[in-house]
Amino acid sequence: MIPVLLAALLAPSTPETVRTTGNPILSDGRYYSTDPAPLVDGDTLWILAGRDEAPDGVNDFIMNEWQLLSTKDPASGVWRHFPAIARPEAVFAWAEPGRAYAGQIVKGRDGRFYLYAPVLQREGDARDRFAIGVAVADRPTGPWRDAHPSGPIISQQTPVANDIQNIDPSVLIDDDGRVYIYWGTFGRLRAMELAPDMVTPKGPEQIVTGATGFFEAPWIMKRRGTYYLLYAANNAGPDSPCTPTLYHACQAYASAPSPMGPWTYRGVVLRPVSSTTSHAGAVEYKGRWYLTYHTADAKGGGHFRRSVAIDPMDWDDSVSPPAIRAVTPSRAPAPPPPPTRNIAPSAWASASNQPVPVQYWIAALNDGKVRSAPLPPDMWGNWTRANPASAWIAYRWPRPVTLNASRIRFFADHPAGAGEGVAPPAAWHLEYWDGGWKPIAGTYPTGTDGFQEVRFRPVTTRCLRAVLEASGSKDRHAGLAVEEWEALSPGIAKPMPRPDAMPPSC
Repeated sequence: MIPVLLAALLAPSTPETVRTTGNPILSDGRYYSTDPAPLVDGDTLWILAGRDEAPDGVNDFIMNEWQLLSTKDPASGVWRHFPAIARPEAVFAWAEPGRAYAGQIVKGRDGRFYLYAPVLQREGDARDRFAIGVAVADRPTGPWRDAHPSGPIISQQTPVANDIQNIDPSVLIDDDGRVYIYWGTFGRLRAMELAPDMVTPKGPEQIVTGATGFFEAPWIMKRRGTYYLLYAANNAGPDSPCTPTLYHACQAYASAPSPMGPWTYRGVVLRPVSSTTSHAGAVEYKGRWYLTYHTADAKGGGHFRRSVAIDPMDWDDSVSPPAIRAVTPSRAPAPPPPPTRNIAPSAWASASNQPVPVQYWIAALNDGKVRSAPLPPDMWGNWTRANPASAWIAYRWPRPVTLNASRIRFFADHPAGAGEGVAPPAAWHLEYWDGGWKPIAGTYPTGTDGFQEVRFRPVTTRCLRAVLEASGSKDRHAGLAVEEWEALSPGIAKPMPRPDAMPPSC
C-alpha cells in the first residue's frame, strides 16, 4: 500500500458533537453504529462501535471500520462522535478490508490501549478465515498499530487448531493483573489466559459451558469478587424466557467464582430488541452501571443498519451472588403516529399452526413494520418440510370492532403456483365471527407487489380470520407467509390498548 494512502487510512476522522434526547445515540441515519463495547478512562465513558453500511434492502453485514462515541455524562445527551478510527486493512497488514466485526478496547497496565478485533485473514487455507488481532495505541482514538505484526493471536491455526468462527473477543484484566480473553459464536464459546504483554496466548484454550442458550457476543466483567458473563442467547421457543424466534436474541448472563468458571446461568438482562442480533457490553462509570446495546431504531434503521443505545443497569444485592436486574430499553421521544384506520395493532394474533415454527414470529403480523428485505422473524409463516394445503391467521379484539376493508402483504421466495418454498397463496378470503365463521364477499388479489387490499360491506365483530389456500398439487404445496396484515375501520381508529391476556375465544 502506498504510504500516502496508508497514512490516510490510519488518520482518525474529525470528531463532532452529538446531542441526543434519548436512544439511539446516533439516530439521524447518517451513521449507523453497532456491537458496542464500553470503556471507562478517567472521567470519560467511551463506546467502541462498528459501523453498519448496508444499503437499504441488503441483508448482509457491510462493515468496513470502527468508530467511537464518548461522553462525560450519559444523562446529558451530549456525546462526541469519532468516525473511522480504524479499518482492518490499515491496522493489520495480514487482514482483508471489510468485516470489521465486534471488537473491544481495554486499557493495559502499561497505560496503553489495546484493541482486540476480529478480521478476515487475507491469506491462508483455514476453513473459516476469521481471526482475532490486537492493535495498540496511546489514546482510544488511535492511531492504531498492530501489536502482533506476525499475525493474529487467535485463528483456526493459532495458538492451537480449532474449528470455530473466531470473532467477538472480550477481554478482562483481573485485579491481580492476569489477562483473560473470551470469544466465539454460533453456540461455541472459548476462553484463554493471555500473558501480561496482552498479546501472547498463555493457554490452554478452554471450552466454556454453563452459559445456557449461548449464541454469540460474550462480554466479561467483574463486580465485588464475582465474574459475570453477558452474552447473546437464542434458546428460542414459545415458552422461552429469552426469545420466541430463532433469529432474534436476548441478552442473558451467567456468573462464576473465577475467570474460568464454573459458570452458572442466572437469567435474562435484556429481552429481544428491534434488531435480530443482540450485542451488549456493561461498565461501571462514576458509581453507576450502564448497559450498552444496539437496536434498529435509528432513522432508516434495520437488522443490518443498527444503532448503539445506552441505559442504566441495576443490581440486586439482596441475593448471592448479586443479580443483574432486567433492563427495559428506552427510546427518545417520538412524534405521535399519524392517524390511521388500521386497528390490527390492538388485536391478539393467532394462527392455525401454533406454536408457530421458531424461525417465524406471530407478533410480526400486526407490529406495523414492513421491511424492504425481511427476514423470517419479520413475518408469520408456516413453511415446513410438508406444507399443508391451507392455513389461517386470525385477530381477536377485546370488544367488537367495525371493519370495511383489510390489507395483507404476502411474502414469497418462489413464484405463484409453485409447490415448494414459500409462494403467494393460490387464493384467500376473509371470515368474521358472528356465532360462527361467516365469509366476507369481495375481490381478493394474491400478488406480492405490496399490500393486497379487499373492501367489503361493513361488519361488526370481535374476530377476523384470513383463510389462505396454498399453491401446488394434491400431494405437494408451497408454504405461506405474511409480513403484515391490516384491519381497517370505516373511519380513523381510536387507540385501543391490547389486554395483557388474550380475550376469550370467538
